[in-house]
Amino acid sequence: MKYLFLILFILTYSFGYSQKKILQTKFTTDNITIDGKLDESIWQSTPEATDFIMFQPDNGKPIAENKKTIVKVLYDNDAIYVAALLYDDEPDKIRKEISQRDSFGVSDLFGVFINAFNDGQQDFQFFVNAADGQADCITTNTNGEDYSWDAIWKSKALITDFGWVVEMRIPYAALRFSGEQKQTWGLNFFREVKRDRQKYTWNFIDSKIANSTQQNGILEGIENIKPPTRLFLLPYSSFYVNGNGHQKTVGTLKGGLDIKYGINDAFTLDAILIPDFGQTKYDDQILNLGPFEQQFNENRPFFTEGTDLFSKGDLVYSRRIGGRPSTHPTTAENETVIDNPAGVDLINALKVSGRTKDGLGIGILNAVTKRTFAKIENTDTQETRRQEVEPLSNYNVLVLDQRFRRNSAVSFINTNVTRNGSFRDANVSALVWDLNTMKNTYNLSGNFKYSYVNDIVDKKGVYTSLNFGETSGQYRYSVGADLVTKDFDNNDLGINFETNYYSVYGNVNYRILNPTKLFNTFRINYNMYTQFHKETGKIQGNNINVNLNLDTKKNHYVGFGVNIAPVESYDFYEARAENRYVILPESYDAWLYISTNYNNKFAFDFNPSYSVFNETKRRTYEFTLGPRYRFNDKFSLVYNFEFLRKNNNKGYVDSVDGDTNNSTPETIIFANRNVITYGNSLSGKYSISSKMNFNVAVRQYWSYAENKNFLYLKQDGRLEDYQNYNTNKDSSFYSWNFDLSYSWWFAPGSQVSVLYRNNAADFDREINKDFRKNITNLLNNDALNHTFSISVKYFIDYNSLKNKI
Repeated sequence: MKYLFLILFILTYSFGYSQKKILQTKFTTDNITIDGKLDESIWQSTPEATDFIMFQPDNGKPIAENKKTIVKVLYDNDAIYVAALLYDDEPDKIRKEISQRDSFGVSDLFGVFINAFNDGQQDFQFFVNAADGQADCITTNTNGEDYSWDAIWKSKALITDFGWVVEMRIPYAALRFSGEQKQTWGLNFFREVKRDRQKYTWNFIDSKIANSTQQNGILEGIENIKPPTRLFLLPYSSFYVNGNGHQKTVGTLKGGLDIKYGINDAFTLDAILIPDFGQTKYDDQILNLGPFEQQFNENRPFFTEGTDLFSKGDLVYSRRIGGRPSTHPTTAENETVIDNPAGVDLINALKVSGRTKDGLGIGILNAVTKRTFAKIENTDTQETRRQEVEPLSNYNVLVLDQRFRRNSAVSFINTNVTRNGSFRDANVSALVWDLNTMKNTYNLSGNFKYSYVNDIVDKKGVYTSLNFGETSGQYRYSVGADLVTKDFDNNDLGINFETNYYSVYGNVNYRILNPTKLFNTFRINYNMYTQFHKETGKIQGNNINVNLNLDTKKNHYVGFGVNIAPVESYDFYEARAENRYVILPESYDAWLYISTNYNNKFAFDFNPSYSVFNETKRRTYEFTLGPRYRFNDKFSLVYNFEFLRKNNNKGYVDSVDGDTNNSTPETIIFANRNVITYGNSLSGKYSISSKMNFNVAVRQYWSYAENKNFLYLKQDGRLEDYQNYNTNKDSSFYSWNFDLSYSWWFAPGSQVSVLYRNNAADFDREINKDFRKNITNLLNNDALNHTFSISVKYFIDYNSLKNKI
């Protein structure tokens, strides 16, 4: 008999959670007040969701009785209502750091995951923390969590003598669902006990299966609701004061309107009229010595919110829209450029996105930019002229993404840039697939991309890849290959650095699925990658990597790894010339990463690395140190220091006409140099409440490259001493950025933002190693640019306005 009970226990524990839980909801005509008190009588008779199960770290373990969690759901004609009772036998230990929207901080958390089409493809997730803060995101298995998406909904969290309580009202306008009379929704609830770093869900999410969006439970009982008219208006007005030591202080008043309109139950139109991106975060510029441009993060809200469809195929780099002009001004010998705009103004932009109940996702993004001119001066006559460097231009993206069998998708993507007149046009199309077996155990993914550029000389190119892997269990693996032709070019609306190669790669990894006596999580990876030049077959890149990542029982994160490039490789990019390459030596490097538990008031991140090259005295040292301190639930500071030193680094500096030492038409000059970088940053926040926050961000950066001697590149890719070059090619770049901001969400979706910013940057060929003087040279009125701005945005919901009228 005891063996029978043992077998039943094993079967229950192993398979009892595989069935989807079902929760019944009730219709209400009561006026539910979102105050966290749950004093409306209908809550007492509403069915309960209970028996939560641990997701991390001990996957599958039932929640303890002293952390019992009870959730109820109601609905009316306009919204669904969620009430959660989160028991805790030590309510005074509940973590409740106050933070701004979409930032969890060190707080206990409750979340609701809703998939109103119940297709296992996309969740709308709504979170409330114990400090009464909100966060929301759209989650797909392919792209993960997208917190740039923001909805308008109400919530209230209260700490009680038995734990804490959450009450939420999520209007139908924040969701997507069909017009069917009887609704069946995918649903899950989430709870995190922050001090224990434990995460629970109502319907079990099996960590052996990579796809979490398919593991929701079921919500039944919603009937006779209609998708609302989704029309939202966001008028805004901004006032800017700009000044520096070289121009008079000027005030500018701006205004505009954002529109969000639900075309039907699946698709939404977003449009911006008279854009204003004056309060976006600054870019972290660096001293870029490499052959490729620096890639920047997108900080403009319109291009970050709800863009999961447009990330398909990795063809869109939205910083191209409104970025630098596509051409450079041409000048005569007696002319000089006195004004060359760093960016192009955006006239307007719109996007249409959504997904039908049959799983077809459609995304359309369109933007139009202004004609842009450079100003050129004749140095003899001082006369000036204008030259068009960017015409009126149209940027367009089309995405068709068909999901099927709940866990797979095939997508078609097209990007197009059309410039007025004789300027360059470009078109890129891609077919992308992500196929999973029914049990989510194996994955086959890949793409085929084709680019066509209409320029002085037309170019056509192909980029294709294929990857196969096992995606479940403790042991997993993947293998793949890429092929990119020489003329593949998606850089008009995307970003791509390397072409003309084929590569093969593989990965094998092992992980624990439940905690052991020593670790909460543990994973070890073995990766191999080799890239070949397509035309010659020479190895362009090779790497063997072994890394290990783990969480200790005290929730400290540790990672370390080793990278080996065991053979020489041929770099066809650094030489900056057609069919020329430089040979890179074998290299070996190791790194360590430690991140202590952020639950503690004091925590830090530490990341040192060391690289050795098979070349005399060529070494690289790097480390970052990031201490952080949380003074209380309102105030915290994070400091980060970065140091990088490259000894005897070899890099391109110039090209000159051929000489007697080299029979080629031009001589490519490299430098043997030391590169040193210092970076300091400080960020802090003071939160009066979850709706009112002060933030500060400071960044100081200095990097310089000091050339020791010059070399020329031989035809065989080797470098040799070069004595006939004495031009100063040292580089020193300093930058300073300071942002102080105040944000107040005075009504749902409505915000007042006040920002003071100053910044300065300087590039010099002369290296001054007086660190203090370099800083003070930037912190003076002649160097600094000052901006003070106030922006007011007011959210108008057509449905609320209609009801009031």
